[in-house]
Amino acid sequence: MSTLPTNGSVLPITRWGEEPMHHVNKPVTEFGEELHQLVADMVATMNAAEGVGLAANQVGVDLQLFVFDCPDKDGNRHQGVVCNPKLELPEGKDRKLDEGEEGCLSLPGAFTKCARPDWARVTGVDENNNPVSYEGTGLLARCLQHETDHTQGTVFGDRLSRKYRKRLFAEAEELAPDYPADWPVSPMLNAEEHSDEGLNA
Repeated sequence: MSTLPTNGSVLPITRWGEEPMHHVNKPVTEFGEELHQLVADMVATMNAAEGVGLAANQVGVDLQLFVFDCPDKDGNRHQGVVCNPKLELPEGKDRKLDEGEEGCLSLPGAFTKCARPDWARVTGVDENNNPVSYEGTGLLARCLQHETDHTQGTVFGDRLSRKYRKRLFAEAEELAPDYPADWPVSPMLNAEEHSDEGLNA
């Protein structure tokens, strides 16, 4: 299991509708101190927001990069850093959908069901430009798909029907006063508990 850095600073989380959330992000081409600091800051921000994953565009950085710290279907913890991720999903008879709960730190507080394949593999490189590969089931599979989507400018609301998307935005609007504009730099006013089954990334 990777050891994520612990020396980062918490950054405000970028919300849906803001840049650079909704276009394909730029590939990571430079690996050095600046990238290492960004990774550390992303990990600190993910932890402060009590998420299981966070992409660079969720802290306003236009790069194909995400960090994660997430359990798989069996409860085994996986963590890592992925730059320039490539996603592999099952096809044909091997493709089975999981209709679990999903949320996004860039639309804080709101959750809804979102059908995704129950297995996924992501390959790429880490912050040192070393090859990495992660695969899993359950929440981990959902996390790998959710974060790779972010690097391609897709939020999970894009994958919902109009009815479910409308409900999601209504819930987020209702909870918006609990999340300051600089959240999670400033803590939530009213922390709410959500099911451990749901993704928050």
